[in-house]
Amino acid sequence: MSLNLIDLIKGQLGPALVSQAASQLGESESGISKAIGGLLPAILGGLANNSNNPSVVDAITNASSSGILGNLLGGSSNNSIISSLLSAIFGGKLSGLVSSIATFAGISTNSSSSLLNMVTGATVGTIGKYAADNNLDKSGISGLLNDQKGIISTLLPAGLSLASLNIGDWAKGYKFDNDNDTIKTTASEGPKIEVTRSTTPTGTFPERNNNDSGSSIWKWLLPLLLLLAAGYFIWKQCEKKQTTTTMVAGDSSAVVKDTATTLADTGSTTVTTAKVDENIDLNGVSLKGYKGGMEDNMIVFLKSGGYKNAKDDAALKTTWYNFDHVNFKMGSADQLEAGSEGQLQNLVAILKAYPEAKVKIGGYTDKTGDEAKNLKLSAERANYIKSWLNKQGVGSQVTGADGYGSEFATVDAKASDAERAADRKMAVRFAK
Repeated sequence: MSLNLIDLIKGQLGPALVSQAASQLGESESGISKAIGGLLPAILGGLANNSNNPSVVDAITNASSSGILGNLLGGSSNNSIISSLLSAIFGGKLSGLVSSIATFAGISTNSSSSLLNMVTGATVGTIGKYAADNNLDKSGISGLLNDQKGIISTLLPAGLSLASLNIGDWAKGYKFDNDNDTIKTTASEGPKIEVTRSTTPTGTFPERNNNDSGSSIWKWLLPLLLLLAAGYFIWKQCEKKQTTTTMVAGDSSAVVKDTATTLADTGSTTVTTAKVDENIDLNGVSLKGYKGGMEDNMIVFLKSGGYKNAKDDAALKTTWYNFDHVNFKMGSADQLEAGSEGQLQNLVAILKAYPEAKVKIGGYTDKTGDEAKNLKLSAERANYIKSWLNKQGVGSQVTGADGYGSEFATVDAKASDAERAADRKMAVRFAK
């Protein structure tokens, strides 16, 4: 899967900023969160749609040194970089976008406009910082933005589509909008004919104007064959497990991929499930996370008494929880990507809420490079997180940190970097 820039940007738009924005704009925190959830894909989509626009790329290049990220609430509305970007991306469609988001989130248009500037500032600031940290030139920034085109529409929250944002044909030709199922012929092909997809086969077919006795058979046999084929396909799809288990040598444990993580079909079609931040209840305290994600699964296990009833470490070794978006900069063992600390803070909150619980950290790499170096890098990353947790006052609850290198990577070394990213992960499990 491609690098999801939205996960990085969300690190700049955490609960504290949402709360401040709600107080400043006089809106509910849920309305602010909902508006941000709709604006982020739209803005990132606009940048991706203009990935070859020199003015857009220049604005991102200059964003890292402009101080945008340091004053999202106060300085975004008057920032010339943001105003010029919005004009380049949406042109005369800006008012339509603002109104649509206001209606969707249940907030005023003034608040929607302010959030548009704030989210744009967070977006270009984060991308600019990422580009600077990873030494990306203008061509690299264009490529990074272009990679987002395939996932934009899947990241929109339920109830919102690019078509509903009143931005006209802004996404035309880029396959961002997956709402239009109508297939139309071009003008050169003669009269315009519309063919729409149907979820169920029709039961009637036009009769042929000949005396072929076989035609009456095909009238009922063909729909039956189609139904049988569809049933077989659905049955095969249901056989696919949503979790992947990988045995870890030296630990007799397994890495369980969280069901909230995007799963890619091994066939020609890719199925992507959008992640949406929700409030995860931790004994009355709300954590921002994904339903079915790391925090949610760990809290459910703790509340169920699973940890308390586990007799020893062996009973806990088989279940690991992948961090949804804790990532290190390429080749680094001590520099986290923007947005990573938010989920680590959630882990700290969980450990403090359950002081009797102990955990272990695991690090993994993809199949590229020297294996000895991969083992070293993954171990250093795991130990970095252990050290980070120790500084937060929960070090006594971390029993260990191991690196497993690429031994359990599943994606071929010749695959694209985006595909191999699935193997570069950090995980945590409970321990005794």
